[in-house]
Amino acid sequence: MSSSNIGIRRLAFLTPGNYAEDDPLAGIEAALKLFEFGEKLGFDGAWVRQRHLERGVSSAATFLAAATQRTRRIELGAAVIQMGYENPFRLAEDLATVDVLSRGRLQVGLSAGAPLHGALLGNRFHDAAPNTVDYSHKRVGRLKANLEDVLLGDEETFVESAGGRVRPRVQPHAPGLVDRLWYGGGSLRSVEWAGRNGFNLLLGNVLSGETTDDFLRAQVGLVERYRASETGENAEGGGRKGRVALGRVIVPLDSADAATRKRYREFAAGRIERTLAPQGERRTLFAGDLVGASGEILDRLRSDPVLRHESELRVELPYNFSSEEYEQILTDLSRRIAPELGWRAS
Repeated sequence: MSSSNIGIRRLAFLTPGNYAEDDPLAGIEAALKLFEFGEKLGFDGAWVRQRHLERGVSSAATFLAAATQRTRRIELGAAVIQMGYENPFRLAEDLATVDVLSRGRLQVGLSAGAPLHGALLGNRFHDAAPNTVDYSHKRVGRLKANLEDVLLGDEETFVESAGGRVRPRVQPHAPGLVDRLWYGGGSLRSVEWAGRNGFNLLLGNVLSGETTDDFLRAQVGLVERYRASETGENAEGGGRKGRVALGRVIVPLDSADAATRKRYREFAAGRIERTLAPQGERRTLFAGDLVGASGEILDRLRSDPVLRHESELRVELPYNFSSEEYEQILTDLSRRIAPELGWRAS
């Protein structure tokens, strides 16, 4: 199959931003430098994971605010912000501030659901009984509403302060940010909601096997459901076709030394078993990692049925690799693999 059958338009990467327990600064600084490195290689986007109670970036907005001052062109993404931990109004203020600082480059990945560690946090986090809080998609919708260009109250509603008398609105207003909200979809219900409500779609390496045990077939089904929901009679996206970004773990071996190649293969071997059958009651399916020489990886990407229909590829970097290993992976991707699939550096 020739590269013309793929036609990647955008190439991005997702970094875990992890660090050693006793030296968070070094790990966060290394992640910021990786954003700079990716921009120099011509990547279109750089994303960071947001994690809680782990050795990783717990505040994507804070991290990306720093990244706005270290980069000039590359899109800056958060994947994903779990809305169960967030206040939709306060988060909107933070995200709008980052978007203004970035001059409109922010991409915001979101997910719904109760906070994973809510029970552990207890009253360190909860202000009300958890069973009285709405952690559904409506919470994500509230964030979007706070980012829209809307004045609050009626025509007679003003806020008085030392700065003057103004009509109230969420400040700062970041034009266009509502069109750069993404939802991390792994089920038919979630992707349908995302499409119907005008969100872009993030697809990763994990999903629910609702109709099949085949990961790729299931993910094609998610894309089809998302696209259909965008144009359905209840769609609220205003006819705008959302972006779909496909996430894959890709680790090329080409320019790595022998010891590093061995480490990469051991990493992949340790994760194969989870891809062989659905896992748990929710029938969770995992995609296989793409680890090998660039020719092997190209063959697998060219046969990927999702990538044949969507033109954005987001490479998910593994946890706990070194900065040098991340740079080698991104270099091989940008020079040996993505150009063969039609991508051109920015």
